[in-house]
Amino acid sequence: MLDSPKLIALFTDFGTEGPYHGQMQAVLVASGIPQPVVQLMADAPRFDSRSGAYLLRALAADMPDGTLFISVVDPGVGSERRPIVVKDSNQCFLGPDNGLLSLVARRSGEAQAEVIEWRPERLSDSFHGRDLFAPVAAAICCQQNVATTPVSLDSLVGSDWPDDLARIIYIDAFGNAVTGVRASVVSESTKLGVAGKQVPYARTFSDVAPGEEFWYANSNGLVEIAVNQGSAGRQLGIRIGSLIETKVNRQ
Repeated sequence: MLDSPKLIALFTDFGTEGPYHGQMQAVLVASGIPQPVVQLMADAPRFDSRSGAYLLRALAADMPDGTLFISVVDPGVGSERRPIVVKDSNQCFLGPDNGLLSLVARRSGEAQAEVIEWRPERLSDSFHGRDLFAPVAAAICCQQNVATTPVSLDSLVGSDWPDDLARIIYIDAFGNAVTGVRASVVSESTKLGVAGKQVPYARTFSDVAPGEEFWYANSNGLVEIAVNQGSAGRQLGIRIGSLIETKVNRQ
């Protein structure tokens, strides 16, 4: 299991405006931890832990061993949803038990899950990223004990979600539409059905003419729909949650 982390990565739907990331980082800095803190993602789909789960799995795969992720897409904050920690041999994840950590929990076959029982003296009803998850991350970084209770992976919300999600889970600033489908399970001869169109495969942007639609294997291993020098989201009229049709080669 992971011992002392080497890096803390923030994965949230907070956006880049407002004080929220700064307040979380202030808790970490004030604790005196030596580990650097990076903002991995601030614009995960808001209130959408299901889309976030597929994004988090893809992004975590390319993060260094020893990364501790504070993962907060938490529309149920302050409710009875459980705060959890998921650990495997390489990385550690803190976040709500709402499906957000379900895909990283199953990826290696070696993960363990625990419910965080520790509570701070001050715990707001609406900001557990600052008041609960950041202090727990600091404690883990300092190799301090945190009260937890082991739970089975099958008990986690989202444990029955599929390995691939045939819908749009993120649209970036360029208008490229990321799906929840791993590129490794789709044949390059496949045309994706999206918004009433059949979109062919291309290796990269320059392989098609400007304004042409295509799908490709993005740098994080997911199927992504794009338009060369244009916006797939605008041109195809798709958004987060839009469904796609494709044949997935089951592994």
